[in-house]
Amino acid sequence: MIRELLVSPFLSESETALWVTAEEAAHAAGYGSLRRRAEYLTWRALVRRRLGAGVRIAYDEVGAPVLPETPWYLSVAHCAGCVAVYLADVRCAVDVEPAVRDFHRVVDRIATPAERALSSDSRWPGVLWCVKECLYKYARRPGADFARDLRVESADLVQGRVDARAFDEAVSLTLRLDGEFTIVSIP
Repeated sequence: MIRELLVSPFLSESETALWVTAEEAAHAAGYGSLRRRAEYLTWRALVRRRLGAGVRIAYDEVGAPVLPETPWYLSVAHCAGCVAVYLADVRCAVDVEPAVRDFHRVVDRIATPAERALSSDSRWPGVLWCVKECLYKYARRPGADFARDLRVESADLVQGRVDARAFDEAVSLTLRLDGEFTIVSIP
């Protein structure tokens, strides 16, 4: 069983230079946003530092990154100042958000009243957002309704465990609250 969560602040272009291809560096240079460029280069560098410089990165039919010549599954998430990469020998997903980001305005659109009532912790709206994003990536069904198709059944923020359903599949998620970032992953 292989499961690895790699979390890093954005790396500089010089730190990523040994780990990205010339084509990827050229592609990143085309981004107008320095943040978007750092996200793109950092997650690729993290993958290759772990699996080797020659690992090929591609995208599947729904636009998710894949590692076609390896037995690894891959999920990538990024937010202001942080990149999270999850590598596993089974289908996986990850999401990361700053702990201070306010999700109160969107939570009514993505969650049922029962889900909103699962916790009174002030971090719950952000956790709920990360859980739903993670379930969406895991389900791999574009157009999924976050409130109807991706459902949270129980949550224990202290133990770092969330039980949910992605369509009809039972899914257990792991939650990490480190003070600065909220990170949710499957498996």
